[in-house]
Amino acid sequence: MSLVKIINLNFKYANTDFWSLRNINLEISEGEFIIITGQSGCGKTTLLRAMNGLIPHYHQGEYDGHVILDGKEVSKHKVYELAKIAGIVFQNPEDQIFAMTVEKEVAFGLENLGIERSEMRKIVDETLQQMRISHLRFRQPFFLSGGEQQKVIISSILALKPKLILLDEPLSSLDPMSAQALVEELHRLNRQYGKTIVIAEHRLDLLSKYANRMIVMDKGQIILDNRIEEVLAKIDLESLGINEPLFAKFARFLRAKYGLELGNCLSIEEVVRRFNHAKSH
Repeated sequence: MSLVKIINLNFKYANTDFWSLRNINLEISEGEFIIITGQSGCGKTTLLRAMNGLIPHYHQGEYDGHVILDGKEVSKHKVYELAKIAGIVFQNPEDQIFAMTVEKEVAFGLENLGIERSEMRKIVDETLQQMRISHLRFRQPFFLSGGEQQKVIISSILALKPKLILLDEPLSSLDPMSAQALVEELHRLNRQYGKTIVIAEHRLDLLSKYANRMIVMDKGQIILDNRIEEVLAKIDLESLGINEPLFAKFARFLRAKYGLELGNCLSIEEVVRRFNHAKSH
């Protein structure tokens, strides 16, 4: 059974005259690491909100179709029920910070669910260790770096033990080192703990070698959905208004200019290695 199954979904926000999502059909299996990309306003954020029930429960509008999350029809279940299956990380982590210490922030959702205190403490301990931020336990979240804040928010989600983590452009305000560190943590959660990761993002260069699938959206529709290596090797993302990773541009240039076929590459290191191998032969 699919973890997420979306059937003929259409959605228009209240007081707007255009459809933010149009005829969306999508299936996501457990353990996938998926990038959703596209120009600003293409519907990425709206699609994430539909997956965890913020649409239609929190964001009102015209809603038609079906979103099934781990066997549950999203429109027929409360958001707090769905939070145990799917958690979402917004673009600005400060929008999700409520507590005065990291420890209390991670425990926030558990308190709302009425988890017994000794069990709550155990879960918080495990989660902080899982995200490798135990040293931040008593720090104030608002005084942490952007990357640290993102890890705290992810920890607060992990405490509820969801199968799916949704992230809405979490790298947009991070410096390259912090962004790389966060991506590596997401990769570890995916590989080591089996968490399904769906991330809406423009910075494809940092994510490409970790994801297995890419979804491209335009004007509320899914226009491309394939294995990431197939997309990067065969599709000119620049023509769709998407910033293409430098290594994909370089590989395409070598193919067009010199007829040099490097195969499906997912990082600049892989392109250089295959290029040097081709030169030596």
